[in-house]
Amino acid sequence: MAHGYEGGRLDLPFVGICTFGKYPLQLHWDRIEADVAILGAPFDLGTQWRSGARSGPRAIREASTLFAFGHSGAYDHEDDITYLPAGTTRIVDIGDADMIHTDTEQSHANIELGVRKILKAGALPVVLGGDHSINIPCIEAFSDEEPIHIVQFDAHLDFVDERHGVRRGHGSPLRRAAEKPYVTGLTQLGIRNVSSTAREGYEAARAMGSDILSVRQIRKLGPEAVLARIPEGRRYYVTIDIDGFDPSIAPGTGTPSHGGFAYYEVLELLDGLAQRGRVVGVDLVEVAREYDPGGVTSILAAQLLLNFIGRILHHRTP
Repeated sequence: MAHGYEGGRLDLPFVGICTFGKYPLQLHWDRIEADVAILGAPFDLGTQWRSGARSGPRAIREASTLFAFGHSGAYDHEDDITYLPAGTTRIVDIGDADMIHTDTEQSHANIELGVRKILKAGALPVVLGGDHSINIPCIEAFSDEEPIHIVQFDAHLDFVDERHGVRRGHGSPLRRAAEKPYVTGLTQLGIRNVSSTAREGYEAARAMGSDILSVRQIRKLGPEAVLARIPEGRRYYVTIDIDGFDPSIAPGTGTPSHGGFAYYEVLELLDGLAQRGRVVGVDLVEVAREYDPGGVTSILAAQLLLNFIGRILHHRTP
């Protein structure tokens, strides 16, 4: 099978324009022709402690070039599958939504517009955050779509209703999502330890259709039993907070929480999810370069997304 080494430029990871996975750049949002479109949302005004997630999209894009060596795809010898085959994979990077400093409403509106443009083009939106509040406009962009079930990987429940009038911070996105009539339910995975949400928030989440599992509960159940709890055959929107992973492998985030996931635990669940229904949207949030020695958190984020995208496209039926 031919690959990029056999002719043309070598184009090593540190060479060229730093798009996600070195896929083509399309800054004209009315000319998106792809199966997957990457959108950056470098917003972190929703944080309640350490800022820095605005650096996430650039850090993830840079890390993603490590996996862009010009092969004809990404061969996985365990699955005996070549994911993201070069001849048929259509992915574009559409750049970043414009951020307006100090203006949450307009910044969120710009993110929503980007996701709506991707959906209008019939592509899968993959949004790079940014703090977790960017999930709010991402979900709002689905208001004209068919219903969705949200699957969250996170250390925190993110179900705060309001604090001092703030309803669109990074502690509230899943509450805002649960309020939407087109969100049919929530599966919240990895929730643990001292949470940003009080007891009444957990009670409200369950009353509004959420299934909540900690990392320890998931390990006791096993991946197949966890997947069986997620409604089958639905349209899934997946939101991944990098602090869902243990800080031993993901230190580069504003609110690290020990006792988190290992890499393959999440990948196995994502792979199973891609086979259980149709993934129609993804965001990955809370990567902060400033707290990421060695860039390992950004590499984790990029590797996870590329593997997940590959599996979504491989398992997707027309």
